[in-house]
Amino acid sequence: MNAAPDDTCDVALESWVESANVAGCDFPIQNLPFGRFRREDDDSWCIGVAIGDQVLDLRKAGVFDTHDMNRVIRLKREQRQAVRQAISEGLRKGSAQRGKFEAALLSQADLELGVPCTIRDYTDFYVGIHHATAIGKQFRPDSPLLPNYKWVPIGYHGRASTIVASGSSFHRPVGQTKAPDDASPAVNPSARLDLELELGIVISRPNVHGVPIPLDAAEEHVFGITLFNDWSARDIQGWEYQPLGPFLSKNFASTISPWMVTLEALEPFRKPWSRPEGDPRPLPYLDSQANSQRGAFDIGLEVWLQTARMEQAGHAGDCISRSNFAQAAYWTVAQLVAHHTVNGCSLSAGDLFGSGTLSGPRPEQAGSLLELTSGGKQPLQLSNGEKRTYLQDGDSIILKGFCERPGFRRIGFGECRGKVLPARA
Repeated sequence: MNAAPDDTCDVALESWVESANVAGCDFPIQNLPFGRFRREDDDSWCIGVAIGDQVLDLRKAGVFDTHDMNRVIRLKREQRQAVRQAISEGLRKGSAQRGKFEAALLSQADLELGVPCTIRDYTDFYVGIHHATAIGKQFRPDSPLLPNYKWVPIGYHGRASTIVASGSSFHRPVGQTKAPDDASPAVNPSARLDLELELGIVISRPNVHGVPIPLDAAEEHVFGITLFNDWSARDIQGWEYQPLGPFLSKNFASTISPWMVTLEALEPFRKPWSRPEGDPRPLPYLDSQANSQRGAFDIGLEVWLQTARMEQAGHAGDCISRSNFAQAAYWTVAQLVAHHTVNGCSLSAGDLFGSGTLSGPRPEQAGSLLELTSGGKQPLQLSNGEKRTYLQDGDSIILKGFCERPGFRRIGFGECRGKVLPARA
């Protein structure tokens, strides 16, 4: 873990890309997140960095000789820091490289933004303790958390092939469901379609098969963090999840935001990590002084719901939840990496870890409709008079994320947007 932010995070830095200097901009020069894009007249994906409302084509700017993002994320951390420094210097006011970089700038509005890298494998964790507790209370009021929760970073293996780019639509999933009073299950479109507010953690450097990654070296294997919505069909999930966990209730679609915010950009927003008093200390392979001092990231999160009626009326939607990664997560990013490899599991560049649902401690900070509506018993009242228990066809969910701290420039994650279409006939 780095000891302190470097000069690329300096609040005084300004860019000659004027849109990057506007207050509240997600992508000031202090951010420089990586992603992939393509032009309307070209099917090939290119790699770039977001700056203001523009994208810097990194190959055209001479930063890389490749458009393969998975090659870029494999760079050692010190190499990535040198690349970040070079991009920052080229985009600063007064830069001698302005001419070359300016020729490589493209408007985000003219581009298609995609999945930020090729996702190799996908593991979804369950680090949101307030979510786990709230869901557990619906089934086990007296003992909501299972005995292993505070010892093991719980996770399951997901489906990388159905991770889709922000802005994509997907059809309502169909699957087996069973009502409590029915004698047998039936195959129907899901009637309890839900969102899950998560972050995605993108793995950079692989480890050797059989060789665990130590906790204090874990972040050397992390490139950056994205927004992530792991859509969930709660009625399919309730019938299928025992004894082996989620399956078709989860793997029909997961939406990822286009920009990977690097750990270097997140350095100013680190926080100490600790457990509530009385909770067990992690086992030694998940515990270190550095992780306790700087292992958490202070990332604000929002969930917005835009119904079809709102979209038709030009209404941006309602913010239905706000939470924070540091407040919601029981385990740190480094602990997830260390635990995933403790048995010798090998990671690949481009692997994705989902954090699990990041709900805050208060009911209105929930990161799913399952919590916000108490399992559908208390409908959510929207500003235009509509109500929701679960998602309806035509609904869009927009996730947003940002980091703020006095003395540093606010940085954002962009948005992670997905829309529900009717089930296929």
